[in-house]
Amino acid sequence: MSNSQPDKKTGEYVLLVDDDDALRDGIADMLRAVGYEVLCWPDSTVFLANVPRVAPAVLITDMRMPILSGVELHAELRRRDHWMPVIYISGESTVAQSILAMKLGAVDFLIKPFGREELLNAVVISIQKDRQRIHKLIQVTRVLQAQVQLSPREIQVHKLLLKGYNNSEIMSALQISLPTAKQYKSEVMRKLGVHSLSELIALTALPTDTN
Repeated sequence: MSNSQPDKKTGEYVLLVDDDDALRDGIADMLRAVGYEVLCWPDSTVFLANVPRVAPAVLITDMRMPILSGVELHAELRRRDHWMPVIYISGESTVAQSILAMKLGAVDFLIKPFGREELLNAVVISIQKDRQRIHKLIQVTRVLQAQVQLSPREIQVHKLLLKGYNNSEIMSALQISLPTAKQYKSEVMRKLGVHSLSELIALTALPTDTN
């Protein structure tokens, strides 16, 4: 059974790639029964031909499949800048495959036969990880957009604030008045949408790699 991308854009998505029709349909039915939006593909190449941009989402894939294995699929997704969490299911796998999957960031490995609760727990954890990834991406985007709006002088103040400078030290470093230093600090924090120095440092320190 194969699905195209649905019209509904809300909810939590499970992207399921497995060449075993019976197992794929069984997993899909189980997850749909508890409210997940499940999209299915019979092999990696069909999936890669049109990877849906849905979120939050988790990919469930068999470790061993014809044409492209689950690990090869995972690696290709990373190369294309798709960073959804990945759960592997497998009856058997080599040590090399398992190590590579871990390096690629696999969330879990489910060994066949696996139970319903084991699967659901892995999906819940993965969806939560994807929500965190999306939240971090939104924060990073907001910071980058705000930084573009900073004036050259505000950029200088921003850098000094990140080094822990107080208003008096900013005044001395930039040879400006204390009221002016306070005003620049206020403008920097307003544009970045933060209310405290600790919040400013935490927000600006977010990595731009959001995998």
